[in-house]
Amino acid sequence: MAVNELQSTRKPPISQIGAVLWLRTNLFSSWINGFLTLASLYLLYIAIPPLLDWMFLSANFNFGTVNILGFDIKFSEVMADNDSCGREAACWPFIYEKLYMFIYGFYPREEVWRPDVFYGLTALLIVIVRLVRNYKYKNRVILSMIVTYPIVSYILIAGGFGLLPVVETHQWGGLLLTLIIASVGIIISFPIGVVLALGRQSDLRVIKLFSTLFIEFIRGVPLITILFMASFVLPLFLESGANFDKLLRALIGIALFQAAYFAEVVRGGLQAIPKGQYEAADSIGLSYFQKNVLIILPQALKISIPNIVGSSISLFKDTTLVLIIGLMDMLAMVNMTSQDIYWLGRETEGYVFVTMVFWVILYSMSRYSRKLEIRFNTENIN
Repeated sequence: MAVNELQSTRKPPISQIGAVLWLRTNLFSSWINGFLTLASLYLLYIAIPPLLDWMFLSANFNFGTVNILGFDIKFSEVMADNDSCGREAACWPFIYEKLYMFIYGFYPREEVWRPDVFYGLTALLIVIVRLVRNYKYKNRVILSMIVTYPIVSYILIAGGFGLLPVVETHQWGGLLLTLIIASVGIIISFPIGVVLALGRQSDLRVIKLFSTLFIEFIRGVPLITILFMASFVLPLFLESGANFDKLLRALIGIALFQAAYFAEVVRGGLQAIPKGQYEAADSIGLSYFQKNVLIILPQALKISIPNIVGSSISLFKDTTLVLIIGLMDMLAMVNMTSQDIYWLGRETEGYVFVTMVFWVILYSMSRYSRKLEIRFNTENIN
């Protein structure tokens, strides 16, 4: 009895508990994994210290006096310029000096409150979606917001309908233009993709053939080709002198391009639905529309959440290609601002800043996708 009590109180070896067990299981489970772990740590040791030194330790943060929320905050006596920054480390006053262009592009400064309201509405939309998730009529609320949000946003940013002056689309730029292209592309292309996915599985040969040809054609060419066609080829089919806005052409091309990818994502979800679900819906007398809207699509979209968000993230990153057709998005602003004679050669700081902004937005989208998966129990998560 005493031996059993002694054995029960004896602690397990340190290699079988806590952090040591985690390291052995995940990083040093074999000699190959151990070698790769040590090689990765060495590469991080080589790369991270110089990067931290360039970005923070030796970087120039002399912003002078900065007005934040109406308060003047003094960082230094004089804001650093290009010559005083040097070339050994980052010069962040360049980002502060050009921040307006990175965020708003060429939007008139006296009307900047309109994009600010747009940013506020975007944040408010996200908050409302989270607040009404347990509300009885949440689907109606969310659908009404999705319909009204683009209309209200366009009136705010472009003007018209009593809101003057009208701001032409060639004055839009920076993060404002990036968000507009990405959000419009996702919102417009998703329902088109759902229709194409259903059409590709239709029993009507004409609809199935059209959907298949459209999807395979669009997926067989790169986005940059679609943008060139929308920007330079499409106007050739219009009447002479017809003014077709360049941004609208790009949005149409991006929406059609992304719709083909959404269609394949949704079709994968439709194929994962057991055949018994279709038979059960038919047995209770549901119409084709009722069967898909009430039974099939909710299950298919739930399964497809990771791939839908993945495609949306890819679209957000692909918006940077619009600089090829002359639209000044956030990445294009880096090239433009670094050509300023007072800030020559500061494109590295601009690219790092754009990278951080993109990472925050896309990582937030990825985390939200993860929460949706947990909420709808699309997989078993411990």
